Amino acid sequence: MNQAAIKPDGTDGLFPKITQEGLDDLASRIGIKIEKTVEPWNYEASRDSIRHYAHGIGDDNPLWCDPSYAASTRYGDIIALPSFLFSTSRIVSGYVGGLPGVHAMWSGADWTWHKAVRRNDVITTEAYLKDLIEHDTRFAGRAVQQIYHVNFFNQSGDLVAEADSWCFRTERDHAREQGTKYKEVREREPRKYTEEELAEAFKLYEKEEIRGSTPRYWEDVQEGEELPTMVKGPMTVTGFIAYAQGWGGLYIRANKLAWQQHTAHPGLGIKNRFGIPDCPERVHWEEDFALRVGAPGAYDYGPERCSWLTHQLTNWMGDDGFLRRSACQIRRHNPEGDIIRIQAKVKSKTSEEGRHLVEIEQAAYNQDGELSALGTGIVELPIRG
Repeated sequence: MNQAAIKPDGTDGLFPKITQEGLDDLASRIGIKIEKTVEPWNYEASRDSIRHYAHGIGDDNPLWCDPSYAASTRYGDIIALPSFLFSTSRIVSGYVGGLPGVHAMWSGADWTWHKAVRRNDVITTEAYLKDLIEHDTRFAGRAVQQIYHVNFFNQSGDLVAEADSWCFRTERDHAREQGTKYKEVREREPRKYTEEELAEAFKLYEKEEIRGSTPRYWEDVQEGEELPTMVKGPMTVTGFIAYAQGWGGLYIRANKLAWQQHTAHPGLGIKNRFGIPDCPERVHWEEDFALRVGAPGAYDYGPERCSWLTHQLTNWMGDDGFLRRSACQIRRHNPEGDIIRIQAKVKSKTSEEGRHLVEIEQAAYNQDGELSALGTGIVELPIRG
């Protein structure tokens, strides 16, 4: 018997597949407000929840983390980093309904921010399924892009942000047995870095600049200007778990709560080597299970990578800048061992309705020069006088 055709619980058969019936059911939900959503990781932007999220992506900007520093800024207190809102909505973070048992990979988002999220703001959300788009992919053949729209409100009812985010639904067996995207990656020997290679990457951490209280004026920015390269990694399971601590894993539950979730969603729990139903999210820390779904190994979280791109922008813009928009497209997995370098440059400058805006293009590559993610940001900057 082909070992690849054995489920993780050791029984014969295959993982669930994408069916027309399932797609028709999903399509019937398009445009309808979702009345009942899973409890978010964070309801409130508390000092601790903001700091935990920031530290989960390796961001030590004192505007998010140090109340005494933030008191001297125009905000008068710490505020939440833009990507913190991932922790306030399961839907924007990849909790997708329908197609039970079919793998979901968070793959991108298009954010617009209207107001800063201040310390102790209470966030509520409204969401609906926006679209379903079928694709033919190298990773898994047939795939369905499942796009949601989410609005974020503070306790005063103000719209602070909105986002479209999407997952790709893929068939695990096809990805593992026939997917070609990671064929060469799986055949490589595990990478072991030299001290010199690590030192080269760590220099970027040493040189990382948080603009902070020094204003970056719109007039001083030049089209074509490059932003400092940002490094993330080397990727470790420890790092993936650090992000989950701040973001709140979609399916990470213990004991009774895990049982309740798997009982309510029978297709969710996938048996581990002990025959125990366990969450699909363990692709981020279990190498063997990640390989079973067609990934090149245990890998990072999609919202985590989107947050890295916004981290580069907030470092650059300083306390007096405001991130208006950010779009991120995930292009490949970042498995354990990868080192990511994020490059960026100014594409254009514009003025609209009294706002002075800078558009920035971003691209993230791994140590082998393979494209990891693409991004675009629009930053509002102050002007002199």
